[in-house]
Amino acid sequence: MGKKVKQDLPLHKVIMVGSGGVGKSALTLQFMYGDFVEEYDPTKADSYRKKIALDGKECQIDILDTAGQEEYAAIRDNYYRSGEGFICVFSLCEFESFHHTQDFKDQISRVLDDDKIPFILVGNKADLVQNRKVNYNDAWARAEEWNCPYFETSAKTRLNVEEVYIVLMRKIQERKDIFKERERRNKKPKCMIL
Repeated sequence: MGKKVKQDLPLHKVIMVGSGGVGKSALTLQFMYGDFVEEYDPTKADSYRKKIALDGKECQIDILDTAGQEEYAAIRDNYYRSGEGFICVFSLCEFESFHHTQDFKDQISRVLDDDKIPFILVGNKADLVQNRKVNYNDAWARAEEWNCPYFETSAKTRLNVEEVYIVLMRKIQERKDIFKERERRNKKPKCMIL
């Protein structure tokens, strides 16, 4: 009787998207290990898994950190299909990367055909105030238009890093709870006439 039954923890699949060099990997590694990585080889996508407590309940987060240069649409689309929530990152110091967030949002919406997928817009490199090119109001307005939260982060100082992942996981969990409830209600006995 002393055998402990292994319990499957809920798993939340998060995909990091954004242009190359905006700090997707730095944010992911800061969240996973509490380390700031200045130099990172962005040539491939990496996957990370971590057990965390979300609102007092244990769960796992699986983060797919895309390389930012998914030239092959088929590979990119497969990444998107596997996601339950997305963190779309741009650099506050590079207007072009902010401009490209619309492309990522459009691609995700097209592949998933779902405008309610949990999504967070993130302006990274908030510590580099002197180099800022994207103003807060523009980024906030885009998040409003997309009906999603907006955070400004710094992978270097850890500003809002934890919060971004926690908020997204809550959104993923809420969505799963809604689907479970719908499924439960739809499991009414069915009769067949032969």
